[in-house]
Amino acid sequence: MSLREEAQHSRLFRLGAVTSFVVAQWDAGLNHRRRNSGGGRPIAPRNNRGGCTDPGKAWKAEGSFPHPRTRSRPLWTGLSEGRGGVELWAGSGGGGGGCSRSGETQGTPPETPSRCPTPAISLEPPSCASARLPGTPEHARATRHQLGALGKEEEEEEEKEDAEDPASAATAAAAPAPAPAPALGSLLASSRLNLDLYPGGCGLLLRLLGQEGAAANLQRVQFLRLNCHEEQVGAALALLPRLRHLRSLVLKGGHLRDDGGSCLRGALTTLPPSLSALAHLVHLDLSFNSLRVLPACIPEMRALQALLLSHNLLEGLPEALGALQALTFLSVSSNCLRALPAGVARLSALQRLDLSENLLESVPEEIGALSGLTELSLASNLLQSLPDSLASLRSLRLLLVHSNLLVSVPPGLARLPLLSRLDLRDNRLRDVPPEIQEAPFVRLQGNPLGVPEPIPAAPSGEAPAPEVPRVLLASDADSFTVTSCGCSVALACGVRMLFPPGATTAPTTVRYQQLPPEPRLVRLGPHDALLSAVLELQPHGTPFQQEVHLWLPFVPPRARLGCQVVVRTLSGRTWKDLDTRLEKEDEPKRLWASCRVPHFSWFLVVARPAEDSCSVPREGALLCSSGDPGVKVIFPAGVTAEPRHVRMQVVRVAAWALGDDVEDAVSPLLCLSQDSPHSFLGPVTVQLPLPPGITGLSLDRARLHLLHGDPGVPAWSDITAQVALDLTYLYARFQVTHFSWYWLWYTTKSCVEGLARKVYDRLRLYRVNFIALQRRRDPEQVLLQCLPGRKVEPTLKRLQPRYRGPEPSDTVELFEGERFFAAFEQGIAVEADRPDCVAGRIAFVFYSHLKNVKEVYVTSTVDRKTQAVKGQVSFYRGAVPDAVPEEAVRRRKGPDALWLATLPIKLPRLPREEGQGPLKGLTLASLNLGDAESGFLTQSNLVTVARRLGPDWQSVALHLGLSYPEVQRIQYAHRDDLDGQVRNMLFSWAERQIGHPGSIQQLLEALEQSDRRDVAEEVQAILELGRSKYRESIRRVGLAAEEELHT
Repeated sequence: MSLREEAQHSRLFRLGAVTSFVVAQWDAGLNHRRRNSGGGRPIAPRNNRGGCTDPGKAWKAEGSFPHPRTRSRPLWTGLSEGRGGVELWAGSGGGGGGCSRSGETQGTPPETPSRCPTPAISLEPPSCASARLPGTPEHARATRHQLGALGKEEEEEEEKEDAEDPASAATAAAAPAPAPAPALGSLLASSRLNLDLYPGGCGLLLRLLGQEGAAANLQRVQFLRLNCHEEQVGAALALLPRLRHLRSLVLKGGHLRDDGGSCLRGALTTLPPSLSALAHLVHLDLSFNSLRVLPACIPEMRALQALLLSHNLLEGLPEALGALQALTFLSVSSNCLRALPAGVARLSALQRLDLSENLLESVPEEIGALSGLTELSLASNLLQSLPDSLASLRSLRLLLVHSNLLVSVPPGLARLPLLSRLDLRDNRLRDVPPEIQEAPFVRLQGNPLGVPEPIPAAPSGEAPAPEVPRVLLASDADSFTVTSCGCSVALACGVRMLFPPGATTAPTTVRYQQLPPEPRLVRLGPHDALLSAVLELQPHGTPFQQEVHLWLPFVPPRARLGCQVVVRTLSGRTWKDLDTRLEKEDEPKRLWASCRVPHFSWFLVVARPAEDSCSVPREGALLCSSGDPGVKVIFPAGVTAEPRHVRMQVVRVAAWALGDDVEDAVSPLLCLSQDSPHSFLGPVTVQLPLPPGITGLSLDRARLHLLHGDPGVPAWSDITAQVALDLTYLYARFQVTHFSWYWLWYTTKSCVEGLARKVYDRLRLYRVNFIALQRRRDPEQVLLQCLPGRKVEPTLKRLQPRYRGPEPSDTVELFEGERFFAAFEQGIAVEADRPDCVAGRIAFVFYSHLKNVKEVYVTSTVDRKTQAVKGQVSFYRGAVPDAVPEEAVRRRKGPDALWLATLPIKLPRLPREEGQGPLKGLTLASLNLGDAESGFLTQSNLVTVARRLGPDWQSVALHLGLSYPEVQRIQYAHRDDLDGQVRNMLFSWAERQIGHPGSIQQLLEALEQSDRRDVAEEVQAILELGRSKYRESIRRVGLAAEEELHT
């Protein structure tokens, strides 16, 4: 070998980051040359650890298939496009080569040992005019110049060598002849033969196989890489069956790039049938080629474990592919697949399957038979739905379905026990099951969630479908008519309804009313919260031909984690929860609970702990909590003779519920129920997370208690000694045969049952404060409100410009749905006869998420002309909800268990001109507005309204229709008497309205338009009281209609 040839091969060797060949002869020549020239120290011969000679294993960087052995290591070597050229990046495992799209490289089977990491190298991109092929001196020198690895002396030496041989600087148009084949021992490195880095590597293999001694030594080759861009690749493949011990074969394209920098496909279109004789082949990489049909020899390679077919032109896979029973990894990404064969279900050992970037429109149900599948990628296809059988893949950990056309997903995916990531981004999902939407491992960005589906355009040549009429109802309307054409209805209270065409066959009058929440109309579970008022739609129970779409506005729950919002309705004599979808509107900000109803009844929106359910067949099942992924129930086969439906709820325990016991810790409360009264035939395994801060390695078993509770009886029992607790680092498992409530406690106290009762009662209590404020310009108007402690300060700040009053009360505790009363005492009483006034006390029902506020007008029995009145308002407990056990109510402490709080109220002394007759200057006959059936406003009622208006009377007068000059005359006539101005305005208007049926509605609208809704509500309460008295009177005299007697 000449000195110039030694220098060429020495420069190729110094690119160890790319090839790391072991060439002892080249090292010797290089060291000899360096010693003679005095430049640098000798280079020690490299072994496999000095460079990355093995092909390595590579996976996609984001959301793909990292091998368990390399999951926490850097990525492997590969090429990616960067600014100014092609960048070679490297990591543990080294070696290999080939460029790919999206930073993808392929590699060897899992048996490949890891190698040392290599640095990143930036290479110039090849072009048509100038190309530096691997193995040429130009390629080596250009690479090392970019690395900054050459010293000044080496650069001068190379320039001298180029001057001696100008032909070495030829371009790709006149590529240099390949170097002579070195000895086989210099090419083999640990039974690996990497010929894809040689120009003419396939021809080199043919020459080696033609040598008698070399052919015998090639029998120990187990890993072989060839370049599929070469013309002799077909001849080389025909001789490969001679390598009987071959385990890994890499036949990749992508080594060359076009003018745009994209990888070029290899020329490989098929494989010779003789390759099926490679009985030990476990890894086959055919990426970046031109395969349109899978070669027939591949299904006959029964030992194959990894098959990489990405970036080809495959349009389908044969049924015979299922014969590869040992296959664990299959990559067919970036092809043209339109369907999958059913035979893929026979790949029983398959663990990783990559079908991304194809044209798949559906996935066969048979894919659910791949019980060992852990990672599945279906990204970037044309899928509109997923098969329900995916919920049977119990070993699945990673599911990528982003960038498709999905409009629905199976809800069972959320219950896969090992699933850690479900990527549903960039699809067309408008509605997602709650268990999917609330799961922490699900990604849903880029979907039109909550956006209504647009109405499709009519086909060409057909008339477009007629839009349903729209009906907007005012606040005074209480009914509307629906015809067979359907309609869209918007109520003043925010409720919306959509009656599709054909919902009714004949015109139907629908009556509605929004009722204040009362215990008789609200059915709540132990841990439920009411989020809306009660909507009644009539006629009750009348079925529709098509379901009616209903939207109810609601207040968002404060604790959204582990919470589920549903619409609850009375169906027959039982309450049931409807399938509910949540929608929101940004301008104005509103939240709706949407559902479909077959008939009308009472409807309300409720927040409940997230409920998960499943049907348990004889074969067993697994039920996981969507609110807490650590809570699971495992039903083995044979626990039930007939299928039964089971439900699970998980209640989170707030830290404040434990009180001052900082050393105590509890797990979430698990509530299990079923539709069968019988116990299970065998034990069912329940998994609960250990209390916060406690691990299975550090806990003291003597302090850990498992409690069992019966929802019908407010009692907890310690069953730790009756069950076998199996502890892991984070979880505790135990077995039961019947369902109830279960709770894990970690405490040093001996009476854990009594402590659990107290904490459980606190879970259902809300800490609130009372406020009592008087309007600044009208002290007789008092605002009473009960609100959570965290809302006291912002509420007082908002009301301060208009109201004043004492400090809020101390914190008290109330149950959801509990009644309480406000009683005015010490010379102060409620002035008007109100419907919510019971025995002189204002009645409230506490609901934690609603506004528990009322404005009332008070009067005094004391003569206020001589002195001010210092009274008070006291709050007392009333009836508790039926769901609260009596024992929990009796455990409330204190000498007066009914009293809650007392706040002072002060009425100022009246001015001297006050106290004269309310009709000063007026001579009116007996005055009644309205009628007995709809409600009267008497002369006394009008006096009360006049006293409430104050300086707002001019705005009310103008909205009532009085002219501006008339208002000025009233103001001038009573310029020193504000009350006189208000009374004269109101009674002069009332005289003109005698006999007009719409006068009361006109007054209500004027009050609302003048921002005096408080007075309008007072008038409505007076009217409702009058109507109720009228109905009661006609019932007593027997004049009520027969049908009303039954309502």
